Amino acid sequence: MDITIHLTDGVPIYRQIVNQVKYLVASGLLQPGEELPPIRTLALQLKVTPNTIVKAYDELEGSGVVHKRRGSGTFVSEGRQQLALRERRRIVEQRIDALLAEAHQLNFSADDILRMVRERKVAMNPGNNAEPEEVER
Repeated sequence: MDITIHLTDGVPIYRQIVNQVKYLVASGLLQPGEELPPIRTLALQLKVTPNTIVKAYDELEGSGVVHKRRGSGTFVSEGRQQLALRERRRIVEQRIDALLAEAHQLNFSADDILRMVRERKVAMNPGNNAEPEEVER
């Protein structure tokens, strides 16, 4: 499990862990039934206290992302499709919000942004010979 901690972004470490595990589950990189690293192992890997990992795992368990088996470990919960959909949507909405805020600062309209998104989609699909419209500002 690949988790990266950023000490300078102002987000609490346990929250970064929670967000990244949710992302890994939503993206399918962590499958239902898959075991998360033991608390001490992850704490050593991330160079944080075990209490930080405990807090993150407790929050993940409280939201139904994982479940703990006494003496066996912490596992991704079965049937997480709804969480996966919600989490994937949340991730995309956050990026859309950032894009819209930046576009507003650069004086682009929502129609301009939609047109550019369509252009980029066409450009990403090889074999599509449609000519995208150009946006000028």
